[in-house]
Amino acid sequence: MVGLPVYVMLGASVRTKPDYTAGGPMSLPGTFGFGAFTRDFSSGFGRYFLNTAVVTASVVAIVLLLVPPLAFAIVRNRGRATSGVFRLFLLGLAVPAQAVIVPMFYLISKAGLYDNLIGVILPTAAFCLPVCALILTGTMRDIGGELFEAMAIDGADTRRVFFQLVLPLSKGGLSTIVVFSALQAWNGFLFPLVLTQSESSKVLTLGLYNFQTQYGTDIPALLAAVVLSTVPVLLVYLFARRALVQGLMGVGGK
Repeated sequence: MVGLPVYVMLGASVRTKPDYTAGGPMSLPGTFGFGAFTRDFSSGFGRYFLNTAVVTASVVAIVLLLVPPLAFAIVRNRGRATSGVFRLFLLGLAVPAQAVIVPMFYLISKAGLYDNLIGVILPTAAFCLPVCALILTGTMRDIGGELFEAMAIDGADTRRVFFQLVLPLSKGGLSTIVVFSALQAWNGFLFPLVLTQSESSKVLTLGLYNFQTQYGTDIPALLAAVVLSTVPVLLVYLFARRALVQGLMGVGGK
């Protein structure tokens, strides 16, 4: 079930267009070549890849900057205001992006961020925050209270507790939110489709349309672009898969 689609994707990416048309997707490649990859980069794949990388890195940076302090405040502060903020974030889980795309378009346009990567980065990061806050809050709650008491007896202030105790013991949750937000940003389609227009602002998910025209589809080039676009996400998952599973199971802090 997994190997067959991978074989079709990899096999088509190293075949010529006549060979693919004559043999079909399931046949063995008659000729090997990297012409499909060359056509990708001549069609602007490098620019799309760079734009996607900028969006992904920015979204991950925003999530890592905002979510850990938020989760720490939620866990350590039992006040009514903090609980209200947490409930407000959880409310974001029930709001799909499709339901707010029209006001989002209006807001981004009024802010002068239309057809700009910043106009894609901000809403993408905003829709990642609720899930990431929920995951990291669950991770930090697994940290034993006796550890906080020991740090307090040692005279540690809040900043020291956060950086020397909470963050090191939350590596599983941090890895989870990094992978989750990176996947959401890398595979994002709706926001780039609605909030960008020019070629210079296109990302990979929109750039794949370049291989589909009214006269046909360059399938080898399209699948070669898919192969190239999946490599970064696959590498991130391979290095963080154990922490990702632990974070989703809610035992990242143990």
